[in-house]
Amino acid sequence: MSETIAFLGTLDAEEEADFLAALAAALPEETIRPFRTLSAEERAAIRIAIVANPDPAEVALLPNLAWIHSLWAGVERLVRDLGGNGVPIVRLIDPELARTMAEAVLAWTYYLQRDMPAYRRQQETGTWRQLAYRPPGETTVGLLGLGALGSAAAERLVGAGFRVAAWSRSPKPVPPGVAGVSGPEGLAGLLATGDVVVCLLPLTGETRGLLDAGRLFAMKPGAALINFGRGPLVAIDALLAALDAGHLSHAVLDVFEVEPLPPGSPLWRHPGVTVLPHISGPTTPASSAGIVAGNVRAYRATGRIPQAVDVARGY
Repeated sequence: MSETIAFLGTLDAEEEADFLAALAAALPEETIRPFRTLSAEERAAIRIAIVANPDPAEVALLPNLAWIHSLWAGVERLVRDLGGNGVPIVRLIDPELARTMAEAVLAWTYYLQRDMPAYRRQQETGTWRQLAYRPPGETTVGLLGLGALGSAAAERLVGAGFRVAAWSRSPKPVPPGVAGVSGPEGLAGLLATGDVVVCLLPLTGETRGLLDAGRLFAMKPGAALINFGRGPLVAIDALLAALDAGHLSHAVLDVFEVEPLPPGSPLWRHPGVTVLPHISGPTTPASSAGIVAGNVRAYRATGRIPQAVDVARGY
């Protein structure tokens, strides 16, 4: 029997039970126990922690950790709270997450391309009017981010007939049919030509506030924005100003600086905004547990820690 693995998180009781059950099914040879059930002596022996938004104070009570495995793909909070302790952080790289995110990007791109916000407004006023159809081949989608999620989304969009350009900080290989751009000039060009701009970037010191007033107003007039990355990537006051000025047509937002989105936020009631409750790329217990199990077994067999987050880059 291998040594105990600690489970730490700020989940509700039902979510914790679901993840623990999935992990137990995926790793029947391991003992995985919630942090709160461990004695001080047992905590000192822990080498692996599986975490879901853990309390940093609890992580600090595991003095002999070799590595931490996150159940989420986004790790900016972990890097902020734990990146200085020197323990490698492994993020979730889940093909199922890439598939569901690509599915969401395609669905909400269709929502904008087929003028669904306009039809919703017409319904509210009892207006029966057909709008001119714009085929996917006449719609340019600009993707910000070319990691696993961005690449999967680009492939789905190309398959649906959209023109696709994708931006990354430095040059990267792109899927067939995608125009790859990089650097400040590439970003400016993508924003100026994209009918729909989709943000899938991680949150780092360099990407925080990336879509500020200057860049939002540099977007193609009438363009729409989808943010499935992280809330702080977009300057919300500037976004509302661009929508109110008619420069941008609509924004689909699934991520926010504070979640749940506070009831008093103007985003809830703005006619140019669709608010989603962080559902674009859900983490499923069974799928994530399978990824964690593979990484834990590889570590047990070889002693090598899986590829960890670059704390300096933030992902």
